[in-house]
Amino acid sequence: MPGKFFDEWRVGETIEHPLRRTVTETDNLLWSTMTHNPQPLHLDAEAAKASEFGQILVNGTFTFSLMVGITVGETTMGVLVANLGYDKVVMPKPVFIGDTLHATSEVTEVRESKSRPNAGLVTWKHRAINQRGEVVCECLRTALVLRKS
Repeated sequence: MPGKFFDEWRVGETIEHPLRRTVTETDNLLWSTMTHNPQPLHLDAEAAKASEFGQILVNGTFTFSLMVGITVGETTMGVLVANLGYDKVVMPKPVFIGDTLHATSEVTEVRESKSRPNAGLVTWKHRAINQRGEVVCECLRTALVLRKS
């Protein structure tokens, strides 16, 4: 299903995104090095083993970006003017290499744009969920979305 126009969204609408992704060691290593994040918990197996988690933790900004990316196809693909903000980002559980994530999106707000008659604002609560059913990341995303009419 492609993204939906502003006029098609309703508060309370929830999407269970079909895309799932298993996080690999390469994902975590590349993301951490590309973003210049030298945190030993992400890159050093021995340091991570000595931590309370006992293993490498996946970089949280990768988890966040993967969650948002998974949601694009059914929310804003082809109708996005701009993402306006990400709020209340939380990561209640860690992500480990080998975890498989999927996402849900719930519309929390739909409002007219004061400056753009051809678009409106939609806010979703995105959640990334691991294979154990645990929420590992959550945020509110507000986007300016084109109108159909």
